[in-house]
Amino acid sequence: MREDGRTAAPCSEPFVVMAKPVGPVCNMKCSYCYYLETGRLYTSPHRYRMPKALLETFVRQYIAASPGPVVQFVWHGGEPTLAGLDFYRHAVELQKRYLPSGWTCWNNLQTNGLLLDDEWCSFLAEAHFDVGLSIDGTRLLHDAYRKDRRGRGTYERVVAAIRRLQGHGVQPDLLCVVTSAAAKDPISVYRGLRDLNTGWIQFIPVVQRTPDGQLTAESVTGEAYGRFLCAVFDEWIHHDLGRLDVQFFAEMSLVWSGGTASVCWMAPSCGRVLIVEHDGGVYSCDHFVTPEHRIGDLETSPLSALVDSPVQRRFGDDKRGRLPAQCRACPWLVVCNGGCPKDRFALAEDGEPGLNYLCSGLRRFFAHAEQPLRQVIARRRQGLSPEAIMAELRAESLARWKGIGRNDPCPCGSGRKAKNCCWPR
Repeated sequence: MREDGRTAAPCSEPFVVMAKPVGPVCNMKCSYCYYLETGRLYTSPHRYRMPKALLETFVRQYIAASPGPVVQFVWHGGEPTLAGLDFYRHAVELQKRYLPSGWTCWNNLQTNGLLLDDEWCSFLAEAHFDVGLSIDGTRLLHDAYRKDRRGRGTYERVVAAIRRLQGHGVQPDLLCVVTSAAAKDPISVYRGLRDLNTGWIQFIPVVQRTPDGQLTAESVTGEAYGRFLCAVFDEWIHHDLGRLDVQFFAEMSLVWSGGTASVCWMAPSCGRVLIVEHDGGVYSCDHFVTPEHRIGDLETSPLSALVDSPVQRRFGDDKRGRLPAQCRACPWLVVCNGGCPKDRFALAEDGEPGLNYLCSGLRRFFAHAEQPLRQVIARRRQGLSPEAIMAELRAESLARWKGIGRNDPCPCGSGRKAKNCCWPR
């Protein structure tokens, strides 16, 4: 091993590893959770905790494989705080030990927040962790889906965790799952998250299937998701521009400004966000922790070799290579790229397989959002303030609605009557 801790040549392209220090173990039982099922990969009894020796192997190999100079550590689950605070203190010590001179580490903890007491929050602030915290907008929706192991709602405890983090100077990113129920009340969901004043929101649509291929009750349809996004977008762009960011809208702005999306589902190819489980197993993706997508083990193969292995390259390239013709001809391809492979089980208009199940809603949303978002990009380049841009957009919106009655076609272009579309907003 070299003095800087690098045991192999680094990868030529950036990549991210999401570590699962306790695997699928969680102190909550969310009705839509897809990850608890990964426990079936292991025989009972089984200890779901990454050993210290394996943690050191992971940190050392990850830094060695990274092209640098920033190494992104993402701690995920299950519920990663169940690994204990000392686990992360040790992880930070290892990062400092193996990090080359001039490099830095970025740590992100994805959590449900239930264990975040003052000691936790103090550590996260001092160690400069970013925190992603799951909360589903309103108390009613959150407590319906996100219950603890005793079947009790967790909304109040999660809000308390957010306030505690803020008290320590940490502004968490809020992750909201869009279920079939949440999609019916977009404004309440959005405002509930906005009013927590963290500055960043992510919306994650639920698309899950039963073993026989049917959609679960929690899953949102493409049309419902599209309506949800349109409603949230209008509220945000008319009232909250400059106050907070919504990940999806920020990524669209990045692409339409000439950049490249940073989230994997919007990128042309994927495969650069791997999973390391608590036992050292390495998998292609968070949504593909299955035996057929296990690409290796940290104990037997260098992480650098697994990231760039032919099987992982093929996994990532298949996203682009298997796009149906409908996608390749779509005007929104640049901001969608077919979506996440896990959702591409619908049939295209000509019957070709591989279409994103959410396609219809996404297309409606892109058509709705492109012009105003491009207008925001242009006005920002001209130096206009968020307040001036919002005033301009609100005036244009009012002009479009002048003379529109409840039974007239909605000016958003959906083809529905105004009373059944944007009128309530």
